[in-house]
Amino acid sequence: MLVKYVLACLMIFTAIPSSIASDPDSLQDICVAVVPSSDIKVNGFVCKDDANVTADDFFFGGLVKPNVINTSIGTFNATLASVREIPGLNTLALSVARSDYLPGGPSFTPHLHPRAAELIYVLEGQMNVGFITTANKLISKTIKKGEVFVFPKALVHYHYNDAADEHASMISVFDSQGPGNQVIATSLFAATPPLPEDVLSLAFQVDIKQIEKIKENLKLANLTVTF
Repeated sequence: MLVKYVLACLMIFTAIPSSIASDPDSLQDICVAVVPSSDIKVNGFVCKDDANVTADDFFFGGLVKPNVINTSIGTFNATLASVREIPGLNTLALSVARSDYLPGGPSFTPHLHPRAAELIYVLEGQMNVGFITTANKLISKTIKKGEVFVFPKALVHYHYNDAADEHASMISVFDSQGPGNQVIATSLFAATPPLPEDVLSLAFQVDIKQIEKIKENLKLANLTVTF
């Protein structure tokens, strides 16, 4: 009886890592993506024939230089290197991004990545970062060049350059080849079709005119970054 119990526990614990992983485990050494040219979406990508795989399938040079920031729409810009940019990432549960920030305050509003945890590494400057637990506790810290911080999977978080006179840059690593990105303000106030305004009015304890004003302001802002 004890042996059966021990074996059952071992089977459960063995199954846990694969069940909680952000992406399924790979069943082969490599599975270089054949990125489709159509808009059809599948959960992952078809593998290229190994005979046609090259080193370039595992390489991306697009994170070397800082992002160009259009100050007319914000003080932040990011470049994502996911499976579409690095086909060799397919089935490896990894993607990476570079973010660059102008000095002086908030530049990317609270958001979450539904399919990934995020580890950030500060390349230059300093960042004010934080996330909110499901118990509504804020975990925040100012981190500097060379330091690392982690945002748990699917929790609302933020990051911004709070230095008044210094640019900041960071690298983000996600444990998914498609982490997703959901900006809270955009989801609530710019959904298509829109959420009922009385629902938003009740949630934020403001009148309908204020809800309409927020929606109008969001039309002028660029808060969406696709990950």
